[in-house]
Amino acid sequence: MDGRRSRVNVHSILTSVSSRPFGSFKTCPITQLGHAMGRHTVHVIFYYEKSPFGSFDVDPLRESLSEVLSLYPLVTGRLNRDEAGNWEVKCNDAGVRILRARVDVTLNEWLRSADGLEERDLSVWEDMPESPSTWSPFRVQINDFEGGGLAIGLSCTHMHADPTSLILLSKAWSEANCRQPIAYLPTFRLPNPKPPPTNTKTKTTSYLAAKSKTHSPSLKMATATFRFSDSAIKQYLSRNHGKCPDATPFDLLAALFWTRVVHLKGPKNDPTHSLSVCVDFRRLLQEPLPYGYFGNALHFSVVSVSAQEMECGDIGSMAELVHCHVSGLKEEEFWSALHWLESQKEGGKYAVPFSMYGPELTCVSMEHMIVEDQSLMYSQIFDSGKPVHVSCHVGNVEGEGLILVMPSAEGFARTVMVTLPEEEISKLCKDQAILCLEPEVLFCGKP
Repeated sequence: MDGRRSRVNVHSILTSVSSRPFGSFKTCPITQLGHAMGRHTVHVIFYYEKSPFGSFDVDPLRESLSEVLSLYPLVTGRLNRDEAGNWEVKCNDAGVRILRARVDVTLNEWLRSADGLEERDLSVWEDMPESPSTWSPFRVQINDFEGGGLAIGLSCTHMHADPTSLILLSKAWSEANCRQPIAYLPTFRLPNPKPPPTNTKTKTTSYLAAKSKTHSPSLKMATATFRFSDSAIKQYLSRNHGKCPDATPFDLLAALFWTRVVHLKGPKNDPTHSLSVCVDFRRLLQEPLPYGYFGNALHFSVVSVSAQEMECGDIGSMAELVHCHVSGLKEEEFWSALHWLESQKEGGKYAVPFSMYGPELTCVSMEHMIVEDQSLMYSQIFDSGKPVHVSCHVGNVEGEGLILVMPSAEGFARTVMVTLPEEEISKLCKDQAILCLEPEVLFCGKP
């Protein structure tokens, strides 16, 4: 707790199990990409103005959660090692840990006063034990604010699932509670990688090989959140239309935060600046994966520019660079990443995981979460209506930092969460190039 007194007080812990047992103890292997994500965790927090929860131990919301868990045997199972020493999930219906907590302030006061470190208290951050056979990899923390507000924090190991999976799990819970059909039923099998391309020395494999050998110094990180309105992003797109006519909100915001973070970090010896770009490949394959694929479907690649080009270029030019990179990603690169991870096995055992979010500044696109002009991140509708805010954190970010660009509740509005070394985050919160877009700045700490 770093010597601070938390305003979030956990007062009870219980276990929620599936309403229909999965059956005999089957096992499901963790994928090669899941193993690579082994150092990270995922945390998603949904804020509501009014709590739909009662006592929860007898609440219909617990019943609907149990119904949904019947569809997710990987969520209620426990980790185990197979004969080769790789991780697998033993689907034994052991259940999910549910924590209840009270927050000593109102929701509005929390959003005004909490910093990024304190926001972590709304979900569970717990290192996996050496022997996790009885440990729950998935946690739900229900936080009641003074005055009736609520935050639901979901967390899991990144080995099990990516942010999309966790968000759609919560959406399925809300749909079950409203007695609606599940829009994106979960599937758990990632297709076997296609035969390796003739040229296995792709940009992706070279990048992953270099990443796996890099060890970043351990720095104390901090997080700030910037909420941009629909009108501000539309105006920004219009202003830069000449340089990048096809720009998405992600392209522009990635370019903006990349250049501003480079600016605040100051000169360095390296003549180039690199940005690791993370995209979800579910819908980018020739034979797309269903949105409900539960696991990891993330692809990391790198875009670089010379220091001189970044210094001389404007945001429109940088956005065009990001746009061309993302739109130019080929399916061959996605499969080559999976083949490379598979090729690193020794004696049938996957290699030790390394930091996927680093060492370069990493920028994650969540643009795929907009379906038919609706944000899936804000579709978790309980009795209290839609979330008023959604946060997403990744655990154990290293290197230069992390930028998450996420859809907000409407239109072109976007939420950007930035994790940087602690001494840099306060500078970013005062950056005039960002503030001229008039974002609402949350969780940036005390002035």
